[in-house]
Amino acid sequence: MTNGGVDRSVECTGSLSAMISAFECVHDGWGVAVLVGVPNKDDAFKTHPINLLNEKTLKGTFFGNYKPPSDLPSVVEMYMNKELELEKFITHEVPFSEINKA
Repeated sequence: MTNGGVDRSVECTGSLSAMISAFECVHDGWGVAVLVGVPNKDDAFKTHPINLLNEKTLKGTFFGNYKPPSDLPSVVEMYMNKELELEKFITHEVPFSEINKA
């Protein structure tokens, strides 16, 4: 279906099997897989070494390019100056006791 694999894949669930699939589905030679989801602390990412030898690229990111200690003050300032409209992202409110339902 993809003629050898996809150019890019992004995994956001933290599921180990999804991470492996995201990496293994990229095209040999130029495919790039980016892992964003946070896996279980005991999970181990395993793939056949040929996947690396075939010049696939595996990248990971934790909080993207965001660095909370240095970036958070500017985000707060943007919010306080009405430059960042967070309210439009709030669609529901639930009490803490029902957090698992949310």
